[in-house]
Amino acid sequence: MLTKILIKRRFQAGKTREIITLLNDMRSQAIKQRGYVQGETLVQPDNPQNYLVISTWSNLEFWRNWKNSETRKTIDTMLEVYQEGPTEYEEYVQGTPFHEQM
Repeated sequence: MLTKILIKRRFQAGKTREIITLLNDMRSQAIKQRGYVQGETLVQPDNPQNYLVISTWSNLEFWRNWKNSETRKTIDTMLEVYQEGPTEYEEYVQGTPFHEQM
């Protein structure tokens, strides 16, 4: 079932180049993963330290495999150096329980 992942991070000011480089590295590795569909990175215009990455996976299992991979953990650890607070993850699957009851 198509899965959307929302990843929220708050970064330190003045580190945009380093952050963007690492986020691009993360995406270039994600693209190689089975089940990856697409991704996008959004920045809040009034709070440019707040980033939202939305990635789409063909199913939740493929996302969780990538999330737990050593490659991703390594890049994530490098990103954490520039973060103010923990990363927040939200997982969503296409459809609703209402649709399944019909």
